[in-house]
Amino acid sequence: MVAKARISLTGTTPKSVDGVCKQIKAISERTGVALSGPIPLPTKRLVVPIRKSPDGEGSETYERWEMRVHKRLILLDADDRALRQLMRIQVPDDVNIEIVLRA
Repeated sequence: MVAKARISLTGTTPKSVDGVCKQIKAISERTGVALSGPIPLPTKRLVVPIRKSPDGEGSETYERWEMRVHKRLILLDADDRALRQLMRIQVPDDVNIEIVLRA
């Protein structure tokens, strides 16, 4: 039985998340390791409504600020060479990577 690496990527810009996914895909093709994904998970929307008027006078008008968190899931066979190359990937500041090894 081959151990699997479960890689979850989260970020606020979808282009940077997909760029990291392409780098992981290239590593799996170079090393010949089986890859499943990237599986797009539901996007979380964080909405904050803020009152425009600073003193409470006038009509109630609101601004809505929104941040979207995009997620991708990749399943990769846990090979030593592939995992070493995976650790060297250049990751943008707004992308978080979580790697979990499972038997």
